[in-house]
Amino acid sequence: MAHIGIDVSKQKLDCLWVRDLDKGKIKTKVFSNRHQDYPGLLDWLVRQTGEAADELHVYLEATSIYHEPLAYWLHKAGVTVYVLNPAQVRHHAKGMGVRSKTDRKDSMIVARYGIERKPQPWQPEPPEVRELKRLINRLETVEDDLQRERNRLEKAQFNQDAKAAESIGHMLAALESEARRLRQAIDDHFDTHPPLKRDRALLKSIPGIGPALSARLVATLRSRDFRSARQAAAFLGLVPVLEESGTSVKLRSRLSKAGAPGIRRKLYMGAVVAIRRNPDISRPVRAPQGAWQALAVGAGGGHAKAGAHRLWRVEVAERISAARGISPLAAGIERRYLLGLRPRQSTAAGTLVWTAID
Repeated sequence: MAHIGIDVSKQKLDCLWVRDLDKGKIKTKVFSNRHQDYPGLLDWLVRQTGEAADELHVYLEATSIYHEPLAYWLHKAGVTVYVLNPAQVRHHAKGMGVRSKTDRKDSMIVARYGIERKPQPWQPEPPEVRELKRLINRLETVEDDLQRERNRLEKAQFNQDAKAAESIGHMLAALESEARRLRQAIDDHFDTHPPLKRDRALLKSIPGIGPALSARLVATLRSRDFRSARQAAAFLGLVPVLEESGTSVKLRSRLSKAGAPGIRRKLYMGAVVAIRRNPDISRPVRAPQGAWQALAVGAGGGHAKAGAHRLWRVEVAERISAARGISPLAAGIERRYLLGLRPRQSTAAGTLVWTAID
């Protein structure tokens, strides 16, 4: 077994093989971050370590999109790949007292993090989910461009700039046409993959979740092997962060807001609509100490013992606890955070008092 840390950038890959961690013996080499150089990188690792590809453990940080081609290529070649959270790696380095930051030192820190923390191996997304995410990301980019052009058109019309308004009109027509094409491509992609289509239909059955949010939720929750609703909530940044110490420090709890903020914005808008249109959600908001019968927003998931893939359950908390083994208390707490409630304090009996976010 050999442990290799790779510091990834757009242009190059700084590879470091840890020969002996206790004695500080290492071997380094720099490769270009190009597809045609990946076989040479793997050949160098095999020759230097004397291990087969399936005995290599390669650790690399998530670096925008620049780590993805290498991670997929190595995984396909039989290498055990670990894609690490850069923030966690950096905190680990600070905990070791590391102050400097160079590409070579970063590759060493990445390797040490993997050796000492023993993270879970990375698993690539299913091809159909990866393609769906690409389509959705492109559609969201086009929609952002559309909004920017609409803002510019408003300014041009206010300023009575006919030439600019005409140019912007042409851009709007092209962007709207492309947005329609991408929406149709997303619908066609769901039609081509019945399991994804079934998941989307279940999510859209919840008042407050429409085509855009349902597509994004399917792409997000299908991209990871979430074993519980709590893992999904943590991944989306919807879990509480407490800051208490002794008797003097008792700050208000807040959401962690970890991960991509885009889906949280969509979930927020979905929750706003659901509070008005979905009685199963509006009742707990008005009476937070009630029966906790809030519908699940992507809380299903996990492994079925019969070897089936993840199942999406859009049911009340009691049904989820019975079908998926999630306690009603945990399910109720997660749903309250999704609905915009926070625990302010604990009573003498240990009961949380829930209030709406200011």
